[in-house]
Formats: sequence, C-alpha cells, structure tokens
Amino acid sequence: MKINNLIASRARIVVTAVLAAVILTGPIARTQTPPKQSNTSQKAATMSKHATGTFDVKLNVQTDDKIGDPTVGRMSIDKVFHGDLEATSKGQMLSTVTEVKGSAGYVAIERVTGTLQGHAGSFSLQHNATMNRGVPELNVIVIPDSGTGQLVGLAGKLNIIITDGKHSYEFDYTLPGASK
Repeated sequence: MKINNLIASRARIVVTAVLAAVILTGPIARTQTPPKQSNTSQKAATMSKHATGTFDVKLNVQTDDKIGDPTVGRMSIDKVFHGDLEATSKGQMLSTVTEVKGSAGYVAIERVTGTLQGHAGSFSLQHNATMNRGVPELNVIVIPDSGTGQLVGLAGKLNIIITDGKHSYEFDYTLPGASK
C-alpha cells in the first residue's frame, strides 16, 4: 500500500510541476497561419479566421499503478470555452518532469464539441508542450480531418494565454465554405 501511495504522490508532483512550469507561465506560444491553399477559389472559400475568448479548465490526476511508468503523470481534462468558441471539451494529458530544473513536457488530446463562430460540430486538439531549462514552447493544433458537422475541414492553431490566473485563447483557423 505504501508503494501505491508513493506512486500516486509522485504522479501528483509530476503533474503539478509540469502545469506550473508549462501552463502557468503566461503567454506561451503564438499561433501560426495554417498552410496556404494553392487553388485561388479555395483561398476565397477558406479565408483565415480569428476567434477569441476565455475558458475554464478542470484537471484531475489519474493514477493506476498498473499502467506505464510512475514518473509519467496522467490527468483528465474538462474545459468550458466561452466567446467565439462556445463549447466543452474532454481529454487526456500525459506529463513528466526531468531531474534538470525547469525542464518538463506534456502531450494531450482533447475533443471539443460546440459552436465556433456559429458553426456547430466537433473537432480534436493535439497539445505538445515542453519546458527546456525554463524556456516554454507550446503547440496546440486541430488534428487534421477531425472536424464534424459544420466544422468538417477545420484546420488551425490555438494559443493559450494565462494572465493573472485567468485562461483565454486565440484561435487562428480556416474552415472551407465559412463566410461568417
């Protein structure tokens, strides 16, 4: 029983350290423009869009001493997005901290369901974040071909911004046929 508690404690420490180091460092990454379309008519139909808003996030440590390495933390993600993206999401995160101060990383995938500037559907986001001796880097992209409903063909990058403990997002995206 002591070993299970030690493993659970280590997982909580890993997750807390990664979140503090990577997520809570303020503006982490800047969005990048999605790849350009080669067809002129497609360019007009898939204009680059910009969405902004806030979100609430709840992270829960998940422990299971029978899965993987105990130095890898695992968490569930539950979010509620407000603003241009009115949606909820559920996902999973894996994280680890190294023995070098300020170095850590996490990966996550979340499924987002709701409306994006009036277009209903769902899509998946993939997170890849590292902290290299205190220097953060975060990349959050729409997984290709993950859009459903009116979000079929959605592509883009999401930037997470944390200011004074409040979460917001900037989302640069393209959506074929979206004129709104």
